[in-house]
Amino acid sequence: MNTYRKELWFETPTRRKLLNITPHVQQCLEESGIMEGIVLCNAMHITASVFINDDESGLHHDFEAWLEKLAPEKPYSQYKHNTFEDNADAHLKRTIMGREVMVAVTEGNLDFGPWEQIFYGEFDGKRRKRVLVKIIGE
Repeated sequence: MNTYRKELWFETPTRRKLLNITPHVQQCLEESGIMEGIVLCNAMHITASVFINDDESGLHHDFEAWLEKLAPEKPYSQYKHNTFEDNADAHLKRTIMGREVMVAVTEGNLDFGPWEQIFYGEFDGKRRKRVLVKIIGE
Protein backbone atom coordinates (compact mmCIF):
# COMPACT_ATOMS: atom_id res chain seq x y z
CA MET A 1 0.00 0.00 0.00
CA ASN A 2 1.24 3.50 -0.87
CA THR A 3 0.28 6.79 0.73
CA TYR A 4 0.50 10.42 -0.34
CA ARG A 5 -0.14 13.56 1.70
CA LYS A 6 -0.32 17.20 0.64
CA GLU A 7 -1.77 20.37 2.11
CA LEU A 8 -3.56 22.76 -0.22
CA TRP A 9 -3.66 26.36 0.99
CA PHE A 10 -6.39 28.86 0.14
CA GLU A 11 -7.03 32.48 1.04
CA THR A 12 -10.29 34.01 -0.10
CA PRO A 13 -10.72 37.79 -0.39
CA THR A 14 -14.26 37.56 0.99
CA ARG A 15 -15.81 36.11 4.14
CA ARG A 16 -17.66 33.40 2.22
CA LYS A 17 -16.64 31.67 -1.00
CA LEU A 18 -17.05 28.31 -2.73
CA LEU A 19 -13.99 27.13 -4.66
CA ASN A 20 -13.89 24.17 -7.03
CA ILE A 21 -10.73 22.35 -5.93
CA THR A 22 -11.16 19.31 -8.19
CA PRO A 23 -8.18 20.26 -10.43
CA HIS A 24 -5.94 20.59 -7.35
CA VAL A 25 -7.02 17.17 -6.08
CA GLN A 26 -6.56 15.63 -9.54
CA GLN A 27 -3.03 17.05 -9.63
CA CYS A 28 -2.33 15.45 -6.24
CA LEU A 29 -3.58 12.12 -7.57
CA GLU A 30 -1.28 12.38 -10.58
CA GLU A 31 1.68 13.26 -8.32
CA SER A 32 0.93 10.27 -6.09
CA GLY A 33 1.11 7.71 -8.89
CA ILE A 34 -1.70 5.77 -7.19
CA MET A 35 -4.00 4.02 -9.66
CA GLU A 36 -6.47 2.26 -7.34
CA GLY A 37 -7.47 3.48 -3.91
CA ILE A 38 -9.14 6.29 -2.01
CA VAL A 39 -8.68 10.06 -1.78
CA LEU A 40 -9.60 11.84 1.44
CA CYS A 41 -9.95 15.63 1.39
CA ASN A 42 -10.72 17.46 4.60
CA ALA A 43 -10.80 21.03 5.75
CA MET A 44 -8.24 21.65 8.47
CA HIS A 45 -10.16 24.59 9.94
CA ILE A 46 -13.43 24.63 11.87
CA THR A 47 -14.97 27.41 9.80
CA ALA A 48 -14.38 25.80 6.39
CA SER A 49 -15.82 22.79 4.61
CA VAL A 50 -15.07 20.29 1.86
CA PHE A 51 -18.03 18.78 0.02
CA ILE A 52 -19.07 17.30 -3.32
CA ASN A 53 -21.71 18.79 -5.57
CA ASP A 54 -22.39 20.33 -8.98
CA ASP A 55 -20.34 23.31 -10.22
CA GLU A 56 -23.31 25.45 -11.25
CA SER A 57 -23.58 29.15 -10.35
CA GLY A 58 -27.30 29.06 -9.58
CA LEU A 59 -26.74 26.23 -7.13
CA HIS A 60 -23.88 28.13 -5.49
CA HIS A 61 -26.22 31.08 -5.00
CA ASP A 62 -28.83 28.72 -3.54
CA PHE A 63 -26.27 27.31 -1.07
CA GLU A 64 -25.43 30.83 0.08
CA ALA A 65 -29.10 31.81 0.53
CA TRP A 66 -29.97 28.52 2.28
CA LEU A 67 -27.01 28.65 4.65
CA GLU A 68 -27.73 32.28 5.48
CA LYS A 69 -31.31 31.33 6.43
CA LEU A 70 -30.11 28.47 8.63
CA ALA A 71 -27.23 30.36 10.28
CA PRO A 72 -27.38 34.07 9.52
CA GLU A 73 -24.16 36.01 9.98
CA LYS A 74 -25.88 38.99 11.62
CA PRO A 75 -26.83 40.14 14.12
CA TYR A 76 -23.62 38.93 15.77
CA SER A 77 -25.26 39.27 19.17
CA GLN A 78 -27.57 36.31 18.50
CA TYR A 79 -24.72 33.86 19.20
CA LYS A 80 -23.14 33.10 22.59
CA HIS A 81 -19.86 32.25 20.80
CA ASN A 82 -19.52 35.80 19.50
CA THR A 83 -17.79 37.40 22.44
CA PHE A 84 -14.20 37.58 21.12
CA GLU A 85 -14.90 36.62 17.48
CA ASP A 86 -17.85 37.21 15.17
CA ASN A 87 -17.80 33.85 13.36
CA ALA A 88 -20.33 31.61 15.13
CA ASP A 89 -22.33 31.41 11.90
CA ALA A 90 -19.24 30.08 10.09
CA HIS A 91 -18.91 27.23 12.61
CA LEU A 92 -22.55 26.29 12.06
CA LYS A 93 -22.29 26.51 8.26
CA ARG A 94 -19.26 24.22 8.33
CA THR A 95 -21.18 21.68 10.40
CA ILE A 96 -24.03 21.72 7.87
CA MET A 97 -21.78 21.40 4.79
CA GLY A 98 -19.40 18.84 6.28
CA ARG A 99 -15.74 18.42 7.07
CA GLU A 100 -14.48 16.00 4.43
CA VAL A 101 -15.12 13.85 1.40
CA MET A 102 -13.78 10.51 0.20
CA VAL A 103 -13.54 9.67 -3.48
CA ALA A 104 -12.65 6.32 -5.00
CA VAL A 105 -9.67 6.15 -7.35
CA THR A 106 -10.15 3.87 -10.34
CA GLU A 107 -7.56 3.45 -13.09
CA GLY A 108 -5.79 6.61 -11.90
CA ASN A 109 -8.90 8.81 -12.03
CA LEU A 110 -11.24 10.31 -9.47
CA ASP A 111 -14.28 8.04 -9.75
CA PHE A 112 -17.12 10.59 -9.80
CA GLY A 113 -20.76 10.36 -10.71
CA PRO A 114 -22.17 12.77 -13.29
CA TRP A 115 -21.50 16.43 -12.48
CA GLU A 116 -19.69 15.71 -9.22
CA GLN A 117 -16.88 18.09 -8.26
CA ILE A 118 -14.99 18.72 -4.99
CA PHE A 119 -15.48 22.10 -3.34
CA TYR A 120 -13.80 24.04 -0.60
CA GLY A 121 -16.39 26.10 1.27
CA GLU A 122 -15.02 29.11 3.10
CA PHE A 123 -17.32 30.66 5.71
CA ASP A 124 -14.89 32.93 7.61
CA GLY A 125 -12.33 33.95 5.02
CA LYS A 126 -9.74 36.64 4.46
CA ARG A 127 -6.95 34.48 5.90
CA ARG A 128 -4.95 31.41 4.85
CA LYS A 129 -6.50 28.04 5.51
CA ARG A 130 -5.67 24.54 4.37
CA VAL A 131 -7.19 21.36 3.04
CA LEU A 132 -5.53 18.02 3.63
CA VAL A 133 -5.37 15.61 0.69
CA LYS A 134 -4.51 12.05 1.72
CA ILE A 135 -4.39 9.32 -0.91
CA ILE A 136 -4.08 5.65 -0.03
CA GLY A 137 -3.81 2.79 -2.49
CA GLU A 138 -1.69 1.05 -5.08
